[in-house]
Amino acid sequence: MVRRPLGNHHHGPDTLLVTPDAAQTEPVATETENLREVIGRARFVLFDFDGPICRLFAGHSAEDVARNLVDWLEGQGLRGLLTEEERVHPDPHVVLRVVNKRHPHSDLVAELEGLLTQHELKAVPSAWPTAYADPLIRTWTAIGVRLAVATNNSPRVVASYLNSRGLSECFASHVYGRTRNLDHLKPNPHCLNRALNAMGAAPSAALMIGDTPSDFLAAQEAGVPFLGYARNAGKEQLLRDVGAEHVVPSMELLLRVLRGQL
Repeated sequence: MVRRPLGNHHHGPDTLLVTPDAAQTEPVATETENLREVIGRARFVLFDFDGPICRLFAGHSAEDVARNLVDWLEGQGLRGLLTEEERVHPDPHVVLRVVNKRHPHSDLVAELEGLLTQHELKAVPSAWPTAYADPLIRTWTAIGVRLAVATNNSPRVVASYLNSRGLSECFASHVYGRTRNLDHLKPNPHCLNRALNAMGAAPSAALMIGDTPSDFLAAQEAGVPFLGYARNAGKEQLLRDVGAEHVVPSMELLLRVLRGQL
């Protein structure tokens, strides 16, 4: 018998039994039904990119990229622009946000954003596909659900990755990523709203799949139902803490629901 954690730590270590004749515990059965309902309502699905679709920096440490951005700033004589804590932060997007906050819409920000895009593009060939994401994307497309990417990564990077996996047609050019206006990064719902508008989608008919609190907050602001993906307990807790109700530890659960196996 195969056991899969469903990821609702509010009820203790609930376990989903995936054998067809298995008797499910009540909390698990309820959460499975909730998952079916959330997925069944969605006519449009907006994916975050780095996390739900792939791990972009699997072969290139995001921490190294953040350090490179900091080194570049120091090379420009701007060491004092960042606090000590910000200088050692492992997320390059944090460095970008901080510089934008202190020098909004400046040439400096544009150069730093361009540098990050180059690092992201270099990371594409060694990115790890998220388990079950490719067949999930193909299955959703096959049943007529329209897909988009709404991300803080560069749209050029997303397009390059999707092309490398043969998934571009599934998204029909609906890729909405980072622009030079960094005020529009999630948790601002700008990229979600662009996707909804381009596809003619009512927010209530859409579903956002993301793995960070900023994804949840952007979806909430846009009025789009949210489904969290958390590959470990720490990421799940961050999503639960901001109010995410539905969180799964694997894309396999979504694929099984679409295929009528759950």
